Amino acid sequence: MHNILVTGGAGYVGSHACKALSKAGYRPIAYDNLSFGHEWAAQWGPLERGDILDRSRLDEVLKRYTPLAVMHFAAFAYVGESVVDPGKYYRNNMAGSLTLLEAMRDRNVDTIIFSSTCATYGIPESVPIREDAPQRPINPYGASKLMVERMIQDFAAAHALKFALLRYFNASGADPDNQIGEDHDPETHLIPLALDAAAGRRANLTIFGSDYDTPDGTCIRDYIHVTDLAAAHICALETLTKDGRLSAAYNLGNGLGASVSDVIEATQRVTGLAVPVVRGARRPGDPAVLITDSTKARDELGWVPGITDLSEIIATAWAWHQRQWPRKPA
Repeated sequence: MHNILVTGGAGYVGSHACKALSKAGYRPIAYDNLSFGHEWAAQWGPLERGDILDRSRLDEVLKRYTPLAVMHFAAFAYVGESVVDPGKYYRNNMAGSLTLLEAMRDRNVDTIIFSSTCATYGIPESVPIREDAPQRPINPYGASKLMVERMIQDFAAAHALKFALLRYFNASGADPDNQIGEDHDPETHLIPLALDAAAGRRANLTIFGSDYDTPDGTCIRDYIHVTDLAAAHICALETLTKDGRLSAAYNLGNGLGASVSDVIEATQRVTGLAVPVVRGARRPGDPAVLITDSTKARDELGWVPGITDLSEIIATAWAWHQRQWPRKPA
């Protein structure tokens, strides 16, 4: 059984990837400093506590497990925070990734699947967004991820590193078996915020901007279920390690747009509860529409999303939300 090192393996997407790896016959090694991850989320293999900035700890873990590949999720990911504290994001996301890449190089680990983001595109010139669209990030978070993409490509050229750069759109939902799910503090994602408002855990949900050039005036996003993201990582891993295909970047989304109002309406249908809302001003840098074209991932990785219906995505998140309620403050 091959070991796979999963940085950020106790986090939201990372833990779902660990479960998918285990089901596919791999042994996931979750490497996480638990600053945002959760010990209870590391259920499918060892949890090694460590930071991606800690070279000696990375060396120790890589030597112990000699992984076939690395799945790299560990990153700070709050866009607003990155604007007011960019140094934190460049130090962790960029310098931490460089430390990881150098440790991989020196330990002869030659395959990485990187958790990137649609934030590297910034405000798109057209939608749906393809992988060859200009990458012009408008915040330090997106910029830090783009810099890591470049570092990986440079390491590939210099050291024969094999890679997949997976650019997520809006990760959402929870494990259909209800074993793990989304648990951020603070929470910034729309679906869990809407569920919190419906359940009375917050007073209301703020809609940031109602005057966009969209059918209902609210922003449109591409919501992709977290288990489908995890499945894409398995497809990428097997393509790189078994098929020997070329390394590349891939967009991951459903190719379907849902507005903020659509999400609110679907949340009310799924929960049977009202979502109280207040209307706020637009947030700087929020594009009106972000929808991807994931044809390349389908054609080259054999990846096809399995949960595409918005209500079904929200239903998995709602089931997890209800399970989590006893652990959450009122």
